[in-house]
Amino acid sequence: MVNADGTTSFDSTGLASSLSTLPLEDLSEAEKASLAYMREEEKLARDVYSRLDSFWGSQVRAFGNIAKSEATHTEAVRQLLIRYSQPDPAAILTEGMFANATLQQLYYDLVAQGTPSLIAALKVGALIEELDIVDIRSALESIDNLDIRLVYENLMKGSRNHLRSFVKTLVQQGETYRPIYLSQEDYDAIVAAPTER
Repeated sequence: MVNADGTTSFDSTGLASSLSTLPLEDLSEAEKASLAYMREEEKLARDVYSRLDSFWGSQVRAFGNIAKSEATHTEAVRQLLIRYSQPDPAAILTEGMFANATLQQLYYDLVAQGTPSLIAALKVGALIEELDIVDIRSALESIDNLDIRLVYENLMKGSRNHLRSFVKTLVQQGETYRPIYLSQEDYDAIVAAPTER
């Protein structure tokens, strides 16, 4: 469910029902690797936003709201791991901890970048959403399982909504955002579009 402000709420029963209508297909090595990575990448977004909310939550609601949405995203990927009897790399990890060393360092870097000011933190949020969009697009190039594609396409929709939210909040602060991972054309099209339900 996507709320009017672009945040997402999660219904595990609804997801399980949707997934049950799709075939359980063999997993390629690329799909296995993608699920493990995506589980932690969505956790990264949640954990960074949660940490930045502790600094800036009294000034803007974006971090707290979107952290809750990201919790639903990482849970959706966890449901796929369960469905395919795959190990969960984040099963016993606390906030800010990652099995993937690259994501661990990225967490430290992004929190450090977003700590000095609200504007810096909002730009970190937009950057994370850009990165999510690019990574999901890339993953979809090697994924043919219908259930994984369904979840990933919805994750990308959520990331586009979150990018819009961070950019809107930056504009309200009198700031602009320049895309880093997306082309200017892709970025402009996403930001100009309405919230996706």
